[in-house]
Order: sequence, then C-alpha cells, then structure tokens
Amino acid sequence: MALLELLLVLLLTAVALGWVARHFKFPYPIALLAGGMVLGLVPNLPAVAFDPQLILVVVLPPILYQAALLTSWTDFKASIRPIGLLAIGLVAATTLAVGAALKWMVPDVPWAVAFVLGAIVSPPDAVAATAILSRLNIPRRIVTILEGESLVNDASGLVLYKFAVAAVLTGTFSLGHATVQFINVSLGGIVVGVVLAYAYIAIHKRLGDPFIEVLTVLTIPYAAYLAAEAIHVSGVLAVVAAGLVRGRYAPEIVSAEMRIMARSVWNMLVFLLNSVVFMLIGLQLPAVLDSLVSYPSTQLAAIGAVVTLVAVGVRFAWVYPAAWLPRVVSGSLRDEAQPGSRKGELAIISWCGMRGIVSLAAALALPLTLADGTPFPHRDLIIFLTFVVILATLVGQGLTLAPLIRWFKVGSTWSLRDEQIRVRAAMSAAALAAIDTQLALEGAPQEWARHLKAEFEERIALAAAEGGPLTPRLALDNRLRHAAIQAERDELLRLWRGNEIGDEVMHHLMEALDYEQARLPALDAHADTVSVPAAATPGEPGPGRSG
Repeated sequence: MALLELLLVLLLTAVALGWVARHFKFPYPIALLAGGMVLGLVPNLPAVAFDPQLILVVVLPPILYQAALLTSWTDFKASIRPIGLLAIGLVAATTLAVGAALKWMVPDVPWAVAFVLGAIVSPPDAVAATAILSRLNIPRRIVTILEGESLVNDASGLVLYKFAVAAVLTGTFSLGHATVQFINVSLGGIVVGVVLAYAYIAIHKRLGDPFIEVLTVLTIPYAAYLAAEAIHVSGVLAVVAAGLVRGRYAPEIVSAEMRIMARSVWNMLVFLLNSVVFMLIGLQLPAVLDSLVSYPSTQLAAIGAVVTLVAVGVRFAWVYPAAWLPRVVSGSLRDEAQPGSRKGELAIISWCGMRGIVSLAAALALPLTLADGTPFPHRDLIIFLTFVVILATLVGQGLTLAPLIRWFKVGSTWSLRDEQIRVRAAMSAAALAAIDTQLALEGAPQEWARHLKAEFEERIALAAAEGGPLTPRLALDNRLRHAAIQAERDELLRLWRGNEIGDEVMHHLMEALDYEQARLPALDAHADTVSVPAAATPGEPGPGRSG
C-alpha cells in the first residue's frame, strides 16, 4: 500500500512539474530534475527497491525508438559526417577525458570505473536543446545535427558503457579485442533492428485495427532490444535502427486514426518514463550522500566541478577544430553561411551539451555487486557525479541557451512554422485540383462543389496569414468557427446531462468535435492572429510520425 501511495505522489508531482515547465516555457527535464532534488529532501519517504538492470530494459527502448521514429532520414543522411564526428568521435573523447579527470581527482578509483563515469556522461540529451530551438528561428542544419547526434550518441555511449562495466566486473580489458567486439555488436544490433522493422511493417499491413496496431508498435522497441541482447549484440542500436526504418515507412502504412492515437500514447509514455527516472534519482540521493560521508563536502564539490568542466570543455575543444577541417566536416557546417554566423552556430552546437535521461538511467542501472558479491566500486560516487553533471549542464546550459542564441544573432529564413505554412497551402491547392478532376470524371457541374472548394480556398488564405495579423474577415471567420464548435459542444453536454442521449453517443460526437477544432488555427488572447503550434518536445502532443 505504501508503494502504491508513493507512486501516486510521484505521478501527481510529475503532472505538476510538467505544468510548471509548460507555463513558464522552459524544458520540462529541468522541472523534473528540480522535483527529483526536492523529493530527495523529503523526510521519511520509503525506499524504492528495484533491479538496476530493469532500468535500461524498461526505460531506454521506447525513448530511443521514439527519437529514431521522428528523425528525418533525408536530413540525417545529409549531415552524416558532422553527426558521426559528434556522436562517435566526441563520445569516445569525452569518455576518455572525463575518466582521466576522475582518476586524477580520486586516484583510488580504478581506470575501468573512471571510464564507466566517462561513458555515462558522454552522450548529451537533445530534449532540452530542441525544446528551446523549436521556439526560435534557428538554422535547420543546427537542429538536424543536434537531433542526429543525440540519436546516435546514446547508442555509442551506451555501448562504451557496457564495455566499461564489463571491464569492472571481469577485471580484464583488451583494446584490440574490445575494438573488434565493438564493431561486431554494433553491426549485429543494426542488422537485428532492420530485420525486425521490416517484419513488423509486413505484419502491420495486415492488422487493420487501430487499437491492435498501437499495441503492436509498442512492442517493437522492446522486441528489438531483447532480441539483440539475446544474441549478445547491441540492443540500443537495434532499437535505433528499427525506429529509423519504421519511421521511413510509417506515413504510408499507418492509418489516420492509429496515427492520432499512437502519437498521444508515445508522448505520454516517454514523459512518464522520464518522470520516473528523474524521481528515482531524487529518491536515491539521500542514501547516496550518506555513503559518501568519507569525502569532505569541499572535495565532492571540487570533483563535481572538475568533471563537469571537462565534460563541457571537451565538447568545445572537439567542435571547433573539426568544423574547420574541410576534408572532415560535412558541408552542412561550412556552406554559404557568413563566417560570423558560422562561428555563432559552432558556439551554439558546442553549448548544447546538456545531459539528461540516458545518463541518469545508465547510472541507476549500474550493478550493485560484482560477481564475487563485493559492492560495485565507487557506485554511489558515480551516481552522485552523474547527477552533478546533469544538474550543471541541464540548468546552466539549458537556461542560457536562448539568450546565447539571441546574443550571437543566429537566425535563418527557415523555421518549422514557415515550412508548415508552405506545405498547408500546397496541400489545399492539391485538394482543389483533385476536386476539379473528380468533377470532370463524374460529369458534375462546378456549382455542386462550390462550398467544398470555398473551404479549401479559405484554408489557403488562412495558411498564408498564419503567424501574422489576420484580415478582419479571416479573423471573424476563425472566431465564428470556434464559437460554433463550442456551441455544439455545450448543446451536446446539455443533452447528455439531461439523459436524452447515452454515453457512447456523447463520447463519439465529442471526439468528432475535438478533431474538428484541432484543425482550426488557435485563437490568441486578442483573437486577431493565429499560429501554428511549435514542434512538440517529448511528452507534449505535436506533429510527427507515429508508429
């Protein structure tokens, strides 16, 4: 009963923190991190016992899969070289640098344990960065590189993490053997993910029921991870590969009803998993701090500061030299942009090194004991330092990123809003052409489709006006549509409360009204402009592939 009450408290806390983050417009991982810290200070909270290995299995597959599913394969391929330099080269460099820094600060820590910490904090999390960048008019190449880096560096960092943990557990390590094994497990994981993705695609085409489809796709990341781990290859890379392949085909095979349903399910699941991990780290902190009483507080602060500075500094030391090597870096970082703008872009990419959910999950997943039953060496110190790095980067870099972008005056003619406006107008124009074609085939007069064509013509006008002032007629039309739908909803509820209609009819018609209103441009406080919602961060509803 106590555990159930604790879970309820955690869930309500996550809801409150999510509302705070959305209301004050900052990335929700920062709110969850603060909430986890506060929970750690609450006295007499019951300890939560869990199997560390379950953290990686339960939490990471759906988070990585959703990130891969929403990744543009076209943009990913166009920026493959800078993404590779950051996601593989920089991750390895960070692992070595942070490990060396910890070994220097705490000589008693074995090298293998030091590299475990390096691998844990090596992959930045793009959630906070993209949540901020999506609200700003940022060059598309920056967003593409950061999102692609986050996708691949999670995989590469976790592969290095597993090698480092294995070295601690076995007490042996061979660079040559590890290199060959790294290549084998990486390629094997990718093959498993691709094969399973195509198998699920073939199955999906024969389902035909949105509820069964959603339940089926929820199993994909777990099936890919477990199948790969069962044959001792990378489960993380299997999940990423499955998500990339399925994301490429999802728009063609997924029904509209399933897409709407799955989008909400995935966003809610990822937000819930993020919340659980951030809350768990808060609940673990008191015990972790108690176990570190042998370290003076000043020494812990110094170790945390050095490890954080190294983790941040190595990114700057890596990004700038790589960007100015014309035969190494991709053209996406050295195109027609002016030198001043390019320096600003590099500064932003260097500053987007916030750590998050993957680092937290990896730290919590460390084994409690070695094979002989002795405690995993310096486990609590690793968890503490991981939390310090996440706190410093997520809060420090996350809250200063937007001012930094404005200070460097980095902008672009492209934005998600602009692209949505252009595509909506193109879609409506295509619809008008299809109506004319169908009328000709049916031999029907144009007058019969006058009202339908007027609706699409109005959509084109609304798309052209989105994000700016509406003409009086369009503003009035938009307000009238919202008012009409609200009146329908009120009447529907009146009939339902008066027992004139049943629950099933009410829910069905309410859903239809919700979909209809969701298609309309949102009214702002003054009701004279409309806007397109920005890209959703994980845990928030928004556009994107689902399935």
